[in-house]
Amino acid sequence: MSEPAGLEIHQLRVSFDGFTAVDGVDLDVRPGDLRFLIGPNGAGKTTLVDAVTGLVKAEGSVRFGGAELLGRSVHRIARSGIGRTFQTATVFEELTVLQNLDIAAGAGRSVWTMLRRRNDVPEPVARALETIGLTKLAGSPAGTLAHGQKQWLEIGMLLVQDVRLLLLDEPVAGMSHDERQATGELLERISAERTVVVIEHDMDFMRSFARSVSVLHAGRLLSEGTVAEVQADPKVQEVYLGHAAAETVTGVAVQEA
Repeated sequence: MSEPAGLEIHQLRVSFDGFTAVDGVDLDVRPGDLRFLIGPNGAGKTTLVDAVTGLVKAEGSVRFGGAELLGRSVHRIARSGIGRTFQTATVFEELTVLQNLDIAAGAGRSVWTMLRRRNDVPEPVARALETIGLTKLAGSPAGTLAHGQKQWLEIGMLLVQDVRLLLLDEPVAGMSHDERQATGELLERISAERTVVVIEHDMDFMRSFARSVSVLHAGRLLSEGTVAEVQADPKVQEVYLGHAAAETVTGVAVQEA
């Protein structure tokens, strides 16, 4: 397992046909952080992650582990140790949990070798199964998993690739309370050895598990700090509630999805 690395974003700007979706954002995510990106729809959260992973062209600088990412291809960025999930889990539903992880791990094996049944489980795959809590379901088709379990499997598919930075887009969307709790605990375990950035709308989930928070609004960084610091920021209260009232984002979860 490689050491976690930090993400340094400086004056990041993304524009589409004259519209600026990300407008000069500076962001510094330290190694091993569990950083949450929050903000209303259209704030620029997903576009920022798209820029980091090479899906959209951007100006400025994005450095991971000291290496510049902007200008690299999607595949080169992925090979540098950066992995991403989307709001809908992408797994091979006809294959077993173990086969999904085997394919993700790759390791130069043939497709037949990865798909056939076998008794030995590579150590990285076994470790990922334990981390995501799916060891007992290793032989089950991925399509039979519960919604939350599919999300965990997709995270496991990144773990077997020795990803050092995980970028997760609303990982608990549609989950039950118990699944959200288990997912938060999973992210805590993962961030002990990796850097994790989570795009999230669920404020209860953010309050329970974020180590640090960045708030985006209209393509710019509005506020940053601990959960308590962000919740107490009048600018954040204004964006989420429309006025700087005593009843802030510390109260009932704000749903901006």
